[in-house]
Amino acid sequence: MQYTSKKFDLPSLDGISEKQIEVHIGLYEGYVKHINLLREQIAELTALNKEKYAYAITETRRRLGFEFNGMRMHELYFSQWEGKKTDSNTDGALARAVAEKYGSWEQFLEHFKTVGMSRGIGWTILYYDPEGNSPAGEVHTAWITDHELGQLGSLPVILAMDMWEHAYMVDYLPAEKKQYIEAFFKNLNWPMIEERFAKVA
Repeated sequence: MQYTSKKFDLPSLDGISEKQIEVHIGLYEGYVKHINLLREQIAELTALNKEKYAYAITETRRRLGFEFNGMRMHELYFSQWEGKKTDSNTDGALARAVAEKYGSWEQFLEHFKTVGMSRGIGWTILYYDPEGNSPAGEVHTAWITDHELGQLGSLPVILAMDMWEHAYMVDYLPAEKKQYIEAFFKNLNWPMIEERFAKVA
């Protein structure tokens, strides 16, 4: 079985250029290509001589997480803009969950953007934990650096913002990443994100 790159039905985005999207999609397609290559290499080395190539197989397998999570995280990222920009339902279940944790919808947005401004490269992610302290579960905003490290185990991703420089450097300098964050939010299709939450909450 081979993984194939997904096609995203993206509208014209406000503050994020077609060139930026083209470059970023190309990077995503590289993750898909390399997850397939790594799986092929493991199978080939195992067939040749799994004892002789045990070290190479092990090290190749270690790389799988980087390529696989890179593929999945970018699929979550791009799909958030599909369709068209649509405002959030500030009376909906997701809004209530984040308000319970952060005080209000506006305070959640401010917190998420602040986490996005963390120094360095990484992702800002809103997770949902059905086993959290609240009877209805709990949301968590987290910063992860390399997408194969630091993920909150088993928790579904509700909102994913790519803060690696490749996500915005066609349009913005590193010192302008706050402008990228604003553009990211300006184009979100919130009902799709709310549907992610509804499926797991």
